[in-house]
Amino acid sequence: MCGRFVRYSALHDLAREFQTEEPVFDLPPSYNIAPSQTVVIAAGNARTHLDPCTWGYLPSWAKTPATGYRMINARAESVADKPSFKQAFSSERILVIANGFYEWRQEGRIKTPFYIYLTSKKPFGFAGLRSIWTDPGGAKRCTCTIITTRPNSLLAPIHDRMPAIIAKQDEQAWLNPDNRDRDALLSLLQPYDSSAMKCHEVSALVNSPTHDSPECLNPA
Repeated sequence: MCGRFVRYSALHDLAREFQTEEPVFDLPPSYNIAPSQTVVIAAGNARTHLDPCTWGYLPSWAKTPATGYRMINARAESVADKPSFKQAFSSERILVIANGFYEWRQEGRIKTPFYIYLTSKKPFGFAGLRSIWTDPGGAKRCTCTIITTRPNSLLAPIHDRMPAIIAKQDEQAWLNPDNRDRDALLSLLQPYDSSAMKCHEVSALVNSPTHDSPECLNPA
């Protein structure tokens, strides 16, 4: 699964990297993003734009925000068919913007955290889905999930899943809501090229999302 990640790039740098207009919202960097927090997404229609969104997918039938805690991830192998995600996979695909993510290697009772990122250190987009949920009071909220896939050779010794990262050249195909080619879209949800990624062990600071500082990224 993907349960914690990092986004430290400034919004104006993300706008340049993902070729969008300057965002009209402000969101400070976070070095330990956890479910239920606000993240930055890229969404596409006539033009790609950046939006704030709550991490934790709420389908239209959800009664309370608590449902989102159970839907922070969607599996690539079933996302196109699962009732909760099927419609969003068809027309509400997004990128959840990150600079890296954490994963924990479990050996017996010991869990060791690792930070994983691109060799280029550039921001990238997790494959994600969006749902605009209406709460009982009528207010609308953007909510999202991150799609996971099998691990590449870098991640396999650490965990049996990894977030699906959309390659730069495939971002527009993924975001285009008019793209309904199911097989082509599913083919984008592959393990990312391990030769373009790095990882290192980090301290147990990241075990709690209350620790949110650049220190979280330091090698253990």
